[in-house]
Amino acid sequence: MTLDIHVPAGSTGHGPLTVDIGADDAGWTYCGLRVAVLGAGEGLTLSTGDYELLVLPLAGAATVETGGRTHRLAGRRGVFEEVTDFLYVPRRTDLTLTSEAGGRFALPAAIAERDLPVRRLGRERVRTDLRGAGDCSRQVNNYALNNGVETSHLLCCEVLTPGGNWSSYPAHKHDRRGADERELEEIYYFEIAPSPAGGPGFGLHRTYASDPGRPIDLCTEVRDGDVALVPHGYHGPCVAAPGYDMYYLNVMAGPSEDLVWLAPDDPAHHWIRGTWEDQEIDPRLPMTR
Repeated sequence: MTLDIHVPAGSTGHGPLTVDIGADDAGWTYCGLRVAVLGAGEGLTLSTGDYELLVLPLAGAATVETGGRTHRLAGRRGVFEEVTDFLYVPRRTDLTLTSEAGGRFALPAAIAERDLPVRRLGRERVRTDLRGAGDCSRQVNNYALNNGVETSHLLCCEVLTPGGNWSSYPAHKHDRRGADERELEEIYYFEIAPSPAGGPGFGLHRTYASDPGRPIDLCTEVRDGDVALVPHGYHGPCVAAPGYDMYYLNVMAGPSEDLVWLAPDDPAHHWIRGTWEDQEIDPRLPMTR
């Protein structure tokens, strides 16, 4: 059964996986995502099958065994603390992921058509951009997007939005190929910072139709561990509730192999960009380095 475009936290989980979404589950062709939560000394063994993927620590360090080699990832304390090193793993590869102290690890994936080597990529390969201004300020950390990291189809970045700010705004789309656009499926995986007392935070996410012949409509609260699937249409904003910083991991892939991200704004809201010229970037950014 094809998943709904809003996937609540844990609803696809089993065993150490809190998220397990393949392209067939989403009802599309390319994108997938797994998130593994490992206790101290625990491990996860899997085969990539037809997917290429990244081993991307969200919290904690890891060791990855594949092809008779050991790759050590220093990881990070958490997504709101710092960027991380990561590992690219090609299709048709067996791997075992272990964590001595335990942690949380994302495995963003895409159906691949080329065979590339396994390689560890250091934090210095992560390109960080500060986008927008004022209450539309956000930080984008690029792991496999506009940073020279070669993949077959996979694009991947993470976005940090301070509490009270809007990101993925103006709403944009990437559901057709053209001079200013690429066709890309997209997964949003959310983590929300808790309150000072440890209570759960929340945010908002919006997706809506770009073509009357392809209806889609989602305006929903998102909480820690939730996923939003974007098969087509305009998407944005993602709104971080005041007091609750928002993180989301973007996983994208489509038929093109040029690894280009082109996404035109909804023309109704493009004018918002002009208002940023007279505003400063939120001083809470950058949140990670």
